[in-house]
Order: sequence, then C-alpha cells, then structure tokens
Amino acid sequence: MDSARLLSQIPNERAIPPARLGTIFKTFFIAGAISFGGGVVAYLREYVVNAHKWFDDESFLDALELSETLPGLNSVNISVIIGDRLRGVRGAASAVAGLLMPGMIVVMALGVVWSEQRDNPYLRAALIGVAASAVGLLTTVTLQLGHRQFTRLADVVFIAATFAAVSLIKLPLVAVLLTLGPVAIWYYRPPAHPAPSTQHFHHLRERFQSHRAHWRH
Repeated sequence: MDSARLLSQIPNERAIPPARLGTIFKTFFIAGAISFGGGVVAYLREYVVNAHKWFDDESFLDALELSETLPGLNSVNISVIIGDRLRGVRGAASAVAGLLMPGMIVVMALGVVWSEQRDNPYLRAALIGVAASAVGLLTTVTLQLGHRQFTRLADVVFIAATFAAVSLIKLPLVAVLLTLGPVAIWYYRPPAHPAPSTQHFHHLRERFQSHRAHWRH
C-alpha cells in the first residue's frame, strides 16, 4: 500500500472506536434513567467521553453545539448525532430509544401517584433537590468542556454579553442569537489564505500519521 493511498484514507475527524448497537442502547438507557432534573448532558459526557472513549471532549462539544442549533430537545438531538457517528441510522435509533424509554416508563407508571401526591411538601422538596443537583452537573460539564473559552478575552466578552442580554436585560433569545451570532461568526472566521508554513506543517503531519499507520499494519 503506497503512501498516496494512505493519505487519501486519513479522516478529518478523530477515529471513533466501533460500538455495538446493544452497547449504545444500554449506555443511553442508563443515562436516561438516572438523569433527573435535566442533567442528561453531564451523564452522556461521562459515558461517551470518559467511559467508552467514543468521543473526546472536542468532538462531544462539537456535537453539543450542533444539537443546540437544531429544533427539538438538545438531549435527543445529541443522541441522534452520537448514535449516527457510531453506527449510522441504526445507531441513532438505538441511542434515541435508549434515552427516551426510561422516562416514558417512569412517567406512565407514576402518573397516577403524582396526581395524588403532587401537593406533598416532601415530594416537592425532593424534586427541588434533584433540580439543584442537575444544575451542579451542568455547571461541571460547562467548566470541563468550555474551560478554554474562559482563558481568552474575546470568548469571555461574548459569554458575558450573551448572559447579560438574556438573563439581566431579558431580551428574546432569538434576538440575541441574530445579533451576537453573526458578530461571533465574523470574529472567528478562518483566514482566507492560510500561511504557507501552516499548510506545510499540516502536510508533514498527515504524511507522518500515514506512515505510522502503515508501520503498525
């Protein structure tokens, strides 16, 4: 196998280890079963990134960002993206089914109990505690995934402006996205012509990776 053919097989993204459909379903089922209060993203990151090594933090963050730009629930969107990346359409179906099934079972089973006990102060206190825990989990994930964005001044400015517009000034989210979104896209736009040294570096890195893969086989 020549180096030219190897270079053509080098993916632009991180190689994802193979995953069985049963494992995908089980992983998302567990995440859906224990993610009380909306902390499903935190559990998904723990399993997808740390436990199974299917994604790294950058890939997971890319999937999360994409899921937030699509209509619908972020948890369902990211399940579709991750499952599709792992095993295509069947992987996406397995991930979504595993994520949604625990909630469906619990809601159907406890619907009658909730209608009778919804005024119970102990039950309300328990739900408030679960919601607080979910906020803590989401904060942890935010800091773990976005720690790089807290070290650059421009990122902090965009974060602070978005927070102030939505939480303090109470502007509509759509208006904030339509205003700050284009500004951020313009600011972070890639250079029109990469420096020759950068292109040469990437070319050498790809050749090194191709030869290393060839030696391993």
